[in-house]
Amino acid sequence: MLLLVLGLRRGEVLGLTWGDIDLAGQELSVSHQLSRVHGVLLHRDTTKTADSDATLPMPALCATALRHRRRVQDDARREAGDKWQDSDLVFTTKWGTPIEPRNFNRSFELHTRKASLPRIRVHDTRHTCASMLAALGVHPRVSMRILRHSQISVTMNVYTQIASPETRKAHDQLNDSLDGENP
Repeated sequence: MLLLVLGLRRGEVLGLTWGDIDLAGQELSVSHQLSRVHGVLLHRDTTKTADSDATLPMPALCATALRHRRRVQDDARREAGDKWQDSDLVFTTKWGTPIEPRNFNRSFELHTRKASLPRIRVHDTRHTCASMLAALGVHPRVSMRILRHSQISVTMNVYTQIASPETRKAHDQLNDSLDGENP
């Protein structure tokens, strides 16, 4: 949900802590990442770029998903008992340990396959988010803010694809405005 709706990167989702989330205020701070660097799993207080650090308004759909995640994690904590490892991470294994980024990719692929969805990479969800925002008519600067890009050209030229129906709609609007019959 956070990948598609907020366009978070894999490392940002895996590095997300409960302290980053304000469920009551429906905001989420993107300020951590989890990644494997030279064989070491690192939970860092920095994200990919300075512009990636941000507090985002969180749609109700995401807040609901995170409340569900908290319940699932609380159940796992009870089942694990003394074996649970506290980390404050939102997404953990059933033992409370960080999720390996490559295992997250495998799990994502398994879930998309089970849902009979086309094969896409985790990172492709950022492109999907950008394209959905464009299809909904969201201003490019707003999309840039949601995706936390430092340059609008990255948002528009690299991440956003306009679907054919949207192109047809734009051509129809242009045609109507230029046609002498419609002012």
